[in-house]
Amino acid sequence: MTTFIALNQSNLPHLPESFVRPTYDRSKLKAGIVHIGVGGFHRSHEAYYTDELLANTQSTEWGICGVGLREADRKIGDVLKQQDYLYTLIVKHPDGKIENRVIGSIIDFMLASDDSSAVINKMANEETKIVSLTITEGGYHFNPVTNEFDFDHPDVQHDLANPTTPKMVFGYLTAALKKRRDEGLPAFTIQSCDNIQHNGDMTRRMLLAFARKQDPDLATWIEEEVRFPNAMVDRITPVTTSADIAILKDAGVDDAWPVVCEPFHQWVIEDTFSNGRPEWEKVGAQFVPDVTPYETMKIRLLNAGHSVLGLLGSIHGHQTIDGCIADPLFATYLRRFMDIEATPVLAPVEGIDLEDYKSTLITRFGNPNVKDNLARICLESSAKLPTFLIPTIVENLKKGGSVKYAALVIAAWCYYSDKGTDKNGEALDIIDAMKAELHNAATGTANDKLSFLKLEDIFGELINSETFTTEYSRQLDALYTKPDIAQLMGALIEE
Repeated sequence: MTTFIALNQSNLPHLPESFVRPTYDRSKLKAGIVHIGVGGFHRSHEAYYTDELLANTQSTEWGICGVGLREADRKIGDVLKQQDYLYTLIVKHPDGKIENRVIGSIIDFMLASDDSSAVINKMANEETKIVSLTITEGGYHFNPVTNEFDFDHPDVQHDLANPTTPKMVFGYLTAALKKRRDEGLPAFTIQSCDNIQHNGDMTRRMLLAFARKQDPDLATWIEEEVRFPNAMVDRITPVTTSADIAILKDAGVDDAWPVVCEPFHQWVIEDTFSNGRPEWEKVGAQFVPDVTPYETMKIRLLNAGHSVLGLLGSIHGHQTIDGCIADPLFATYLRRFMDIEATPVLAPVEGIDLEDYKSTLITRFGNPNVKDNLARICLESSAKLPTFLIPTIVENLKKGGSVKYAALVIAAWCYYSDKGTDKNGEALDIIDAMKAELHNAATGTANDKLSFLKLEDIFGELINSETFTTEYSRQLDALYTKPDIAQLMGALIEE
């Protein structure tokens, strides 16, 4: 019977020699960062950068306490606690090389549903300098058309009525900041690590909207004292599979929830913090006065590129992003979208050659050892496309640019939401908070060709553009007549 080395603090010296492991004294770390949303991306990105910083400096004040707001976060909390908050980062290179690195920067985890007061107190503790977030687009409770806060959400209504027992992130932030203000402590920085353009500005706007309704005096204090740095984050991090866990077991290590990622990583941050910050620039992060051109580049090329491949590839029957790129038609289509529709509406980015950046993206997407499932890519598309793709369409319409490549993607999204199957009739795994609304609007296409575009919260006034609706209708007719997405893609490329 094979015996595996359980991943925990006491077993670090016994791990295989090839495993990189923390060399710093984790027992001396203070939790200067409280992070809400300890998913795969946080563990491959911010926690990785922080681990690298702790390994290369004498700093002890930047350990991370993870927080889960949902009952669904209990599993990751239990796994981390069992492993002394250690986990393996499996870095997969395109050439097949695998690096295993044990990350030690997370030193605690709290589940808010077990004890909301304890989480508020932790955030309000003087040791906490930064509260960072990866809560996905939907966690910000904003209307994507108006960018106004959604006060109708049940959790928002609950938090307004019950400020000491919140459910959503902004309820926790206001409760903790109120406690700090009342105790005469300086404010912490709120640092969004989500793929939202101007993520810091968005967080600030949503928090202040909520705080003004809950406690206007506190809102004024937050406006004056709290900093919300915008940032661009990047590292492809697919969902961990049983095969990834087996990789570690083949090496003799038992890790219940490792994280898989690509070797590439990037973090561009505006240098505006309330109460000190880690020197992440010493380990590769870039601090700049204005992150806007970097984040726009990434969102309009990488994130939009993922959605392009995700929706078109799902209907065709591809399963993964690298599978799409291995198909020359899909790789060509993506590059055409990037070159003809995305790039012309991007501002210059200092220090970045956009042609090289796009070529690097194609290489990264094609990494055969990072199996990024299309179902994950399409997850919550209703929150993603209004940020990733729709603005490119709108700007091209204003400038008289091409919209045909993006129009096919929107038509494909309608078909995807309507039929819920690929071209062969195989069921697709669709997860979206607006799944019912998307389906209802898409099924209306049979009687009203523009039914899908009437989802104003997603598409805004796109339905009023004759240029777009003409192109969209053309693609939609062809797709519903014969759902051969490859044929339609090829025809657009040949036009």
